[in-house]
Amino acid sequence: MATFHQISSQNLECPICLTLFNQPKSLTCSHTFCKHCLERVLETQRNQQAVKCPVCREGTPLPSGNVGKLQTNVPLSSLVDEVKAKSPTCTVCKMDEKLPAVSYCQDCGKYMCKSCEKAHSIWTPFSIHSVVAMSEVLSGKVPIKRRQKCKKHPNDDEEYFCTGCREYVCLRCGMLDHLQAGHQIKEASIHEDKVMTNIKELQEKTKSKKTTIENHIDFITTQRNEITNTMRKLNVDIDKTYEEYMKLLSARRETLKSEVKRLLEKFEKELQTMEEESRRKVSQMNAMEELVTNGMRVPLEKDALTAHDTLCENLKIFLGHGDPDHRSQRGVTERAKKISFRKHVKVNELCLGALEGYTWNVKADVELPSKGSIECVTRAPQDSKIAVGTRPGGIHFFSPNGELQQSVLKNVCVTGIGFLSDGRGVVRNLVNNVSLYTQQWKKLYVTFKTMSDDEGGHAGGLTVDRDDNIYVGYWVSDKIQVFTQQGGNSVREIVCDGYSPEQIFSFQSTGKLIVGDISESDIVCIDGKGKKKNVLKVKEGMLAYPAVCRDDSVIVAWVKDGLVSIDRYTRDLNHVRNLITDFKMQKTERGSYRLQEFESGEIAFCTSDRLYIFDL
Repeated sequence: MATFHQISSQNLECPICLTLFNQPKSLTCSHTFCKHCLERVLETQRNQQAVKCPVCREGTPLPSGNVGKLQTNVPLSSLVDEVKAKSPTCTVCKMDEKLPAVSYCQDCGKYMCKSCEKAHSIWTPFSIHSVVAMSEVLSGKVPIKRRQKCKKHPNDDEEYFCTGCREYVCLRCGMLDHLQAGHQIKEASIHEDKVMTNIKELQEKTKSKKTTIENHIDFITTQRNEITNTMRKLNVDIDKTYEEYMKLLSARRETLKSEVKRLLEKFEKELQTMEEESRRKVSQMNAMEELVTNGMRVPLEKDALTAHDTLCENLKIFLGHGDPDHRSQRGVTERAKKISFRKHVKVNELCLGALEGYTWNVKADVELPSKGSIECVTRAPQDSKIAVGTRPGGIHFFSPNGELQQSVLKNVCVTGIGFLSDGRGVVRNLVNNVSLYTQQWKKLYVTFKTMSDDEGGHAGGLTVDRDDNIYVGYWVSDKIQVFTQQGGNSVREIVCDGYSPEQIFSFQSTGKLIVGDISESDIVCIDGKGKKKNVLKVKEGMLAYPAVCRDDSVIVAWVKDGLVSIDRYTRDLNHVRNLITDFKMQKTERGSYRLQEFESGEIAFCTSDRLYIFDL
């Protein structure tokens, strides 16, 4: 039986990991490698269906790309198992019966028993040698020394390396065989130093390359995070838009249901009036019948007879009236049944629909406190009121019934009104000063650096958007300044290209604005940068006055020759339906008009002298 040293000197070590074979797999070229080592080699190749031999570079097909399906080198595997099972013996002792080895010197290439290891450790020339425990050698963690004794010259170490044959040789073999064959011979240490230097260079380059690739991976991770954040923002924007649209649709639904409620109240009031009239007649007949019946209690004579005759005659006349024919009541029901709901579904538009089959009529006709001074009308955020700005005369608040409820800032020439989400008021005066007021109309010390009258002109709109940004328009310079509620300089300017911002309204669902260009009568929908998105052209010979409703639909008053018609549009300025046709206004001192919707759904139309409120 061969000794452990003799066996281990044979080809029992994997050429890749330099340890004893573990699950040796044979390639078609007959070279053998550990299964795990071949798997690592396969990882470095692009072609996963064949593995290239690291020694001869011949390719071996892989069944299903699986190294484990390669043929196992059974004899070699058995020999390795035998080596692992066989305890190595000391190769230093001169005794015939060798003692078990407990350590291995990597520099000497010797296995040592306990006593030899002790002697080795105290001999000064060997004190710097690397000695490892046999357990580490047997486990494959530490390889045995590469240089062995020459097979032809057993007393000589293989201390030289033939670069042609790629093998270690002793000095005599190198001189007699390899040099005479024209091969180049190097000292093994020089060759190994060169190999180590090459390995270190490759390690440094690998480290640098790995750093570059890892940085690239980090960059990819950054890009992935950016994409993830972008997609997350898209989801947030989608959810936000969905919620805003649902809010608008809910507002539109409530508007429509309010219209239905007002219609129901109107029809019920008509029927209630008819019912009360019929009940009055029944009560009247009961009274007459009771008076006539009293005549049966005593003999009738003289005045009593005359009175009784009169009562009987009156009852006969009353009974002679025709019976109710139900036509009036049926007419009310038929008018109610003619009302229908028309769905409004168009691409890229948001409008739940509209009620049809009924008309709007004037509900209130009120004379304004200051004639000829109307400047602006705005929906107030509380108690379903509108605020009418006048010059001079301040701000007047009206209820949906046309009742004047409050007047404030009577000494201020108000040309624009807006309200922040917390109820504070924003007011623009005749010289373009914008001021902020509490809900109790006390002025706050906030300064807005607006354009002067000479720079921008004193006319122009004012509105507040959903984020409490304040928009101030100038009809001379054709600009819109945008301010925050903190005041100071404008945070940006919108250049109005081809339209004049004489009236401005903000949509609650988007950052878009509606601009009323009174000089041209066009209604223009613009984005936050001032770019035109939609335009509603003027009807010939008419002036147009827009307003944005609480559900983001748009209503427009068309004025011509003392007549006003009001139509409803989607936020994209597509026509939905006509509400009021050719309502005749009273003659006004000044041709100034404004339109607005109450929170409760009524429509307010202001001339320079009067306030008209329309309802179902």
